[in-house]
Amino acid sequence: FAGPRVIEQTVRETLPPGFQRAEFLLEKGALDLIIDRRRMRDEIFSLLSLLSNSPKNTNKV
Repeated sequence: FAGPRVIEQTVRETLPPGFQRAEFLLEKGALDLIIDRRRMRDEIFSLLSLLSNSPKNTNKV
């Protein structure tokens, strides 16, 4: 992870206010989720089903 200052120095451009903050990323369509490792498989399956417009399957993957 590089902070905004490091990125600005690397790309030699000024970044918009709030760059890399949760609210900024949400406005741009980025998703972020913190979940317990034991729930990761089910959560990924659920998100992929949602994004692919597939019906949710109650069976385990």
